Amino acid sequence: MNKTTVRLLAATLWVGTACASAAERELSCTLAFSTQEWSALYASTVGEGTVTCSDGASLPVAIRANGIGITAGKWKIVQGTGRFTRVTDIDDVLGHYVALSGDVGVVKTGTARVLTKGRVSLALSGTGEGFDLGVAIGDFRIGRRHWRALPDDGR
Repeated sequence: MNKTTVRLLAATLWVGTACASAAERELSCTLAFSTQEWSALYASTVGEGTVTCSDGASLPVAIRANGIGITAGKWKIVQGTGRFTRVTDIDDVLGHYVALSGDVGVVKTGTARVLTKGRVSLALSGTGEGFDLGVAIGDFRIGRRHWRALPDDGR
């Protein structure tokens, strides 16, 4: 090989490595949300929010959750927040998460949940009004807000 060919190969490898590295950079993404929830052994949640990422991307989302457990109550969460981990593209936040929740509250209620979906995780917290007591496990779905019903893949 001549020097020009070697230089071209080296430059191509360097550019390819830099592009792959840039594509795998993790974003810092947050969720601002509000929900209305009720439970009586079966738990149901509906709400909406906005995901914002460190690259400037923003996505309005719909939230739906269903679960089962030893739980009872009716409450709403306002000004809830969430933090995603291991996100490389804003679309990574869409889909189904496994949710385990434990809630206790009367009049002023609060929630803290850690959800997981493959390599992406979401930690939620918020305060609100109502009453709730119990533990539940369920399915927490995030989809694009303009959809009335969330399809199975959440997109």
